[in-house]
Amino acid sequence: MEIITIEHLTKKFPAGNSEFTALKDVNLSFGKGEFAGLVGPSGSGKTTLLNIIGSLDVPSEGSAAVLGQSVSDLSHKQSAKLRNLHIGFIFQTYNLLPVYTVFENVEFALLLQNLTSAQRRKMVMEALEWVGLTDKVKSKPSQLSGGESQRVAIARSMVKKPEIVLADEPTANLDSKNSHHILQTMVKLNEELQTTFIFATHDEKVMQYLRRKITLSDGKVASDEIMKPQKVKVQP
Repeated sequence: MEIITIEHLTKKFPAGNSEFTALKDVNLSFGKGEFAGLVGPSGSGKTTLLNIIGSLDVPSEGSAAVLGQSVSDLSHKQSAKLRNLHIGFIFQTYNLLPVYTVFENVEFALLLQNLTSAQRRKMVMEALEWVGLTDKVKSKPSQLSGGESQRVAIARSMVKKPEIVLADEPTANLDSKNSHHILQTMVKLNEELQTTFIFATHDEKVMQYLRRKITLSDGKVASDEIMKPQKVKVQP
């Protein structure tokens, strides 16, 4: 079942007295439970495409439909609702709130939903259990390692059990060991919850885990390949 459909998508940005075309006539679709990557060098259009899928931006031409909704037709409030209920985001800079605890950072993703405190607590603890951080609930981000901070970011993105998780260079600030542990956590959640993961990356470590690799070059889809994930052994 296709949950994301992109047709003849072009995205242009103002650049002085002219325009810069970041994406050119892109056609793609993604099904439920995919583990896919948008790969290519900086400036190839990866993050722009990820932002449009996440309803943070809209196409200049063509269309992008997410869970049956055209992102171009959504109001600001409707876009926010789509993200709040159905899409999780993971960024390379973690974006944790420094004054809040690990528990509060993960809970933050649930505060706009109509849930009781007890329901939120159950969901937060479940998400922290997924990433192995139940012993860090009272810690502040400054007390965490880079790998732990990214695991909190994953828990925050997954706590509402979204249909889609968009990850923009999620391993860029991590060493090799932590990168593999993070990626294996994502693979496990993808398999258990059937969440669709879409990465924007040029990290070879991420590519080892992808089941689909979409290569962008100068804003166009250069190739779209089904991949066989590699078996990676990581030292505990």
